[in-house]
Amino acid sequence: MGSKAEHLVILLPWPEPTELLDKLKEKFPGLTIAYYEIAGWANTDGQATGKHIKPIPADVYKDATIIATTSLFPDTREEAPHLELVHVFSAGADRVIVSPLFKDTHVVFTNSSGVHGPQIAEWSILAALVHNHHYNLAYDRQKERKWSRSNLLSVRDWAGQRLGVLGYGSIGRQAGRVAKAMGMDVIAYTASPRATPESRRDDGYIVPGTGDPDGSIPSAWYSGTDKESLHTFLAADIDILLVGVPHTPATDKFLSGPEFDILAKRNAFLINIARGGVIDQPELIRALEDGRLRGAGLDVTTPEPLPEDDPLWDAPNVIISPHVSGASEAYLERGLGVLEANLERRRRGQGLINVIERGKGY
Repeated sequence: MGSKAEHLVILLPWPEPTELLDKLKEKFPGLTIAYYEIAGWANTDGQATGKHIKPIPADVYKDATIIATTSLFPDTREEAPHLELVHVFSAGADRVIVSPLFKDTHVVFTNSSGVHGPQIAEWSILAALVHNHHYNLAYDRQKERKWSRSNLLSVRDWAGQRLGVLGYGSIGRQAGRVAKAMGMDVIAYTASPRATPESRRDDGYIVPGTGDPDGSIPSAWYSGTDKESLHTFLAADIDILLVGVPHTPATDKFLSGPEFDILAKRNAFLINIARGGVIDQPELIRALEDGRLRGAGLDVTTPEPLPEDDPLWDAPNVIISPHVSGASEAYLERGLGVLEANLERRRRGQGLINVIERGKGY
């Protein structure tokens, strides 16, 4: 940035965080900020859910050099002639890649990957522990004031079990950190090979004190984008599978009947905090019904919201939440932390972190 004037337009579903924005303006004297609170996260078509809290001028993007948003973007380059950077407050890029601004321009897009690590890892561990310790059954009996140990004693603790992390990003790294502390072995799967210590490092945004910054936790690394490579990973005696890969054409229905057949070897528990489309949902229901999988924890489904009459609700041993595992009181502060890190990098002429690559779509 240097002494160059920058105009940041922020469109987010939170009240204006005056103190955080004042700190940004103090750190970057050439920065002006226009903040607009919107009523909710945008839909996949880019339209805001609900009315804007504060009216947004028609020419809101006219002077913007940077936009920070959930997924409200200009439709054309002409609306934002000076735009250089868009920072989105999500990790998934499925809303970004359908935007004309992403498809038809060279404007740099960054995401907030890394800000979700602690809370989504906690949700993932929670879902698996709730299932493993039969907590829902125990809670139902508590409400009935019924003291009974029936069906509550068949608990296998995690010591010696194996967590397979399909997509070893910030969420998977934090889940791996917690799982290892509980006595589990952890193995990792990534799209591209991680053969060297340097390649295994996490160079993105990391919440202090969390994750696996140097990539030392997994006992084994697997990689690939083809089904043969995936099957080699799934066959590695996985007891709990955490799904954290982005949803792209290459990962659509990445896990289906043949993959569940492999996981049946250890009667694995499946956790999906990525996107519903990564899993073949009818096949998942069948795998739960016939016992190939011992259970599933799902914070994402297909479609969302999940219709009341969808058979997934009645699948055995399934835990479903309405895409809320990423919720955290620290979300806004962390998302702005990623933006602040990139503003500093721009000022120094360095490469940005969390850049969404157009060739990959994430």
